[in-house]
Amino acid sequence: MTQHATEVASGERFEFGRNWERFLRTLNDEKIAEAVKSLKDMLETESLAGKSFLDIGSGSGLFSLAARRLGARVHSFDYDPHSVACTAELKRRYFPHDDSWTVESGSALDASYLRSLGQFDVVYSWGVLHHTGDMWTALANAAPSVARDGRLFIAIYNDQGTASRRWTKVKRLYNQLPRGLRFLVVWPSFWVLNWRPLVKDFLRGRPFQSIRDYGKNQRGMSFWQDLIDWVGGYPFEVARPEQILDFYGQRGFVLTRLLTCGGTLGCNEFVFEKAAPTRS
Repeated sequence: MTQHATEVASGERFEFGRNWERFLRTLNDEKIAEAVKSLKDMLETESLAGKSFLDIGSGSGLFSLAARRLGARVHSFDYDPHSVACTAELKRRYFPHDDSWTVESGSALDASYLRSLGQFDVVYSWGVLHHTGDMWTALANAAPSVARDGRLFIAIYNDQGTASRRWTKVKRLYNQLPRGLRFLVVWPSFWVLNWRPLVKDFLRGRPFQSIRDYGKNQRGMSFWQDLIDWVGGYPFEVARPEQILDFYGQRGFVLTRLLTCGGTLGCNEFVFEKAAPTRS
């Protein structure tokens, strides 16, 4: 049994890849277009032609696909074997036999593996490094992969203090329950997270509109897969924005774009540029 399988069996890790397999059944051109748009918006570019792109924790493979569509040479890896399979499936569907897109298994906690890949113009890791079980090591390991004048685009869960600690317990419970009983955690969480927008939808005469429109506002993602990902996503760590800013500032990175989640439980998004070393 692999380490990943052992962690899943012991209730210490959520099977992100299984969730992504279900997401791929719903993937369509509209969701892909939303993913491409969100990547262009945050990186403030219309094209990645001639650029190299490292996707750390590729998950479904959607944003590796988005980067490839923008012209980048893409290297995707993930710790979860089912996520690797999902990314490989998207490559098979949209870029078969493409030498400019590599998909493989790897860990963000394996510094020697990351060094072996070299450096990239864009290093991307959205909502991944806080699920490794050792977030700060993973954040540190990502830094050397960025080429000079390259960009690092990450998203990390916002620290909500006691609320984040409560959700950590919920996530641990979800993974320790038998599969047939996990709905006992999912449904209460659904109402806790969504009762306000659902009430607004009904008052406006548009029942469940926020759920139907979810993919248009959330990078092409799926409401139900994101819900399960949130409730089950364990290991789970968080950080305040200033912690991330200080961490990468000390490593020679300059913030070029920041999109916060407005103090909620979501992810704060950061784009850093790796500054050229100063000469004395």
